[in-house]
Amino acid sequence: MATKTALVTGASGFIGPHLVRVLHREGRRVRCLVRKTSQTASLVELGAELVTGDVTDARSLVSAVAGAHEVYHLAGVTKSFRPEGFQAVNETGTRNLAEACAAASTPPVLVHVSSLAAAGAAPAGRDRNESDPATPVSTYGRSKRAGELVAESLADRVPTTIVRPPIVFGEGDRDMLQMFVPIRWTGVHFVPSLATRYVSLVYAGDLAEGLLLAAERGTRVDKEGQSAGQGYYFIAFDDQPSYAELGRLCGVALGRRWTLAAPTPEIFSWGIAGMNELAARVRRKPGIVNFDKIREASAGSWICSVAKAREELGFIPGASLAERLEQTVRWWRAQRWL
Repeated sequence: MATKTALVTGASGFIGPHLVRVLHREGRRVRCLVRKTSQTASLVELGAELVTGDVTDARSLVSAVAGAHEVYHLAGVTKSFRPEGFQAVNETGTRNLAEACAAASTPPVLVHVSSLAAAGAAPAGRDRNESDPATPVSTYGRSKRAGELVAESLADRVPTTIVRPPIVFGEGDRDMLQMFVPIRWTGVHFVPSLATRYVSLVYAGDLAEGLLLAAERGTRVDKEGQSAGQGYYFIAFDDQPSYAELGRLCGVALGRRWTLAAPTPEIFSWGIAGMNELAARVRRKPGIVNFDKIREASAGSWICSVAKAREELGFIPGASLAERLEQTVRWWRAQRWL
């Protein structure tokens, strides 16, 4: 059997190296779409072929897609001051890539990595599942949903599967690191609400395994909408800790004997977001703690069912949530990030 070629967009980001490693292990020839400014040392070490381009430049995608059997679309914007910043990559970039796949002599399988934010918070009293109507609450979530709709619109020409991960953490992640830093120094975890809310999470390496399973075993999106949720998957741990419980798990991963979870009124969280927004604009660099994220945190619990991924893909995380948090902390410390 001929070796499959896999194209990965957004490969130089946080999740990319995890996926490249899994694809190499499974015998794929890996091609990575990178920009001229991308940090590519880790990809070169993993033996990936680098192709210079950008999902916002449709012409650069033609040669990148040529000959690929699978395309994993990780490229996305998670922080932006303006809606147009999200749209340019999360919607228009997805269109450019899907159209390049459709134009290929043999369209590859497209695994589009979206987000739980595109689906929305969980309905009251239960997990969100793939057949629930999408109700995004943030600018980011709406841009990711727009990307999903673009992929759906071309699904009759490109075999497409869409994966919606929740909070992703692991080696290389700087966003969740910001939750650990105050716990390390103060032993206090600030919960952004007085209400008890729950979250789903996934380790980046486990997500990478799930993406490969989605390419190999997943159903494809039904453009005609005859089966709600067909071709969509949530990939996460079964564990769904509350924000307070998550803080205590982070404390354990750090080796702390105790961590104080401090619920705070939402108005306090909005105030912190406002100060961070102002500081970010002064630096001209968007931050992760912003109005958009507080809008999501205030919307309810962000938990998703993994039953479909387990049953159809055979997805099982390689270790427990607690073990993966400890593994991530060890890596951060080795890199002197923590």
